[in-house]
Amino acid sequence: MIHALFDLTGRVAVVTGAARGLGRAMALAFAEAGASLVLVDRDTEGAHATAAEAATNGHRAVAMAADVSDPKALQQLFESVDREFGRVDILGNVAGDGVLGRPEELTIAQVEEQFRNLVIGRFAACQEAGRRMLAAGKGTIINIGSLASITALGRGHVAYSMAMGAVAQMTRELSTEWAARGVRVNAILPAQVLNPGLAHRMAQDPGLEATFLRGIPAGRLGRPEDIQGLALFLASDASSWITGALIPMDGGNLAVNAGGTVGQRLPR
Repeated sequence: MIHALFDLTGRVAVVTGAARGLGRAMALAFAEAGASLVLVDRDTEGAHATAAEAATNGHRAVAMAADVSDPKALQQLFESVDREFGRVDILGNVAGDGVLGRPEELTIAQVEEQFRNLVIGRFAACQEAGRRMLAAGKGTIINIGSLASITALGRGHVAYSMAMGAVAQMTRELSTEWAARGVRVNAILPAQVLNPGLAHRMAQDPGLEATFLRGIPAGRLGRPEDIQGLALFLASDASSWITGALIPMDGGNLAVNAGGTVGQRLPR
């Protein structure tokens, strides 16, 4: 049984990137709490698979295809949501591909692509959902940022970090603009969470996982399901006085100093 503070019965959640990973995990948590779902992804087969799993909880789940880097596609998506459900209560703004490259070698076109994927797309989704939430006088938006939103990663992440920094500031600005009108905007900032892309990178660089783990006091990489409790909290009335927050989901990565010692046993 879901505690009343976390109950999403009767609410409609739009989740982008819902075919796999963090988006899928977030969507399933919302479904378990009672929400109806619009599951958005370019991978329509994956989105339909998430919808089928979510529907086992007895709530409506609809898969829709959209390229989140295209504001026109997002406008059409939310018009479809209007026709299907007539409301938007929750936005899980998850989708967006990253671009890696050395700063001296990145092309301006690659940087522009990164901003289209992670900033323009997220803003357009916030704007479309926000207009509807403002008209209703309530709603909650959860942007997925990264620890790269607020700290440097190196390893060719400059374009990604620039874009995720913009996502963090967009979250703060939107929360400031909309809080008094009933719409909350927060961001979750994950560290390294296991997904096929990350697994591929670690397979190519055998030392990369150890590099990650040296900075994670919890001693493991993240899993997609790690987002579920935090996302449900931010989507629900349990967080009704929280807006503009940038919340790390990182196993302690942000807390540990770069020169700190992780996991050392002190002498008895």
